[in-house]
Amino acid sequence: MKNTKALLSILFVLVINSFFVSSVAAKSSVWKVSRGNDFVYIAGTIHILPPSEFPLPSEFQQAYKATNTLVFETKLPDESDMTAQVQMMQAMMYNNGQSLKSVLSRRTYQQLKGHVSALGADLAMFELFKPGALVSMLAMLEAQKAQLSGEGVDVYFNKKAVADNKAISYLESVEFQMNMLANMGKGHEDKFIKSNLKQMKDFKAMFIKLIAAWRRGDTAKLTKLAIEPMQDDPKSMKTMLTDRNRNWLPLIEGMFADNGKHIDKEFVLVGVAHLVGEGNVLALLKRKGYRVEQL
Repeated sequence: MKNTKALLSILFVLVINSFFVSSVAAKSSVWKVSRGNDFVYIAGTIHILPPSEFPLPSEFQQAYKATNTLVFETKLPDESDMTAQVQMMQAMMYNNGQSLKSVLSRRTYQQLKGHVSALGADLAMFELFKPGALVSMLAMLEAQKAQLSGEGVDVYFNKKAVADNKAISYLESVEFQMNMLANMGKGHEDKFIKSNLKQMKDFKAMFIKLIAAWRRGDTAKLTKLAIEPMQDDPKSMKTMLTDRNRNWLPLIEGMFADNGKHIDKEFVLVGVAHLVGEGNVLALLKRKGYRVEQL
């Protein structure tokens, strides 16, 4: 149970990340968005990052120093908050007599069982977890097996902002992300699990390439590594990426309300998948007339 709670405590920072859009000269995964005299920095993050990848690219520190408010996707879970832990457990687990075995086809269930076994675990441990929660935990187990786990960019900057007494705000509520994860794959569980198992094939090699592309801001490479595999499940991609991009747009636009007259400057940190490709946040801002520069 202790291990299960530890796994659940990072579910909100494990929403499967994807990455896209092309640049001729690779730079970084940080962009400056401007309109008139005002600006906002927006950075793409990786939610699981091994210690060897620190320090982060200098552009991240540049954006951090130039701003006084950090904006994350949602509030990071507090492992000491037992009430929140219980609520998370209840949301992420079946409580109506269903189980993974009852919602998956026999073939997909056996495939999943073999994958979990290869990670040194028993599927029985996860039998009552809903598909979205299961996939998030599998991602962490894959990273641990590959010796690539560690606190991500979000956790790093959250701790730094607290230490430096910088303001922190969020694009989504904890309840929103909890419900999103709890409902991922609902009604198409087989397709959701098969798609994610396919994405986790050769996880270590893929993840090493993905981190390298993220550091260089090589969005074309990131598209190939993460977005193309996600296209097997367009419904989940819409829920996790494109719908949320549109929801965030007015919130980010609100940061420009005073045309730079206010001293408050924001540094927005979201999974890098939200910042490139068709329907991404930066593209939506460009269409609204904002200037977008990759650092």
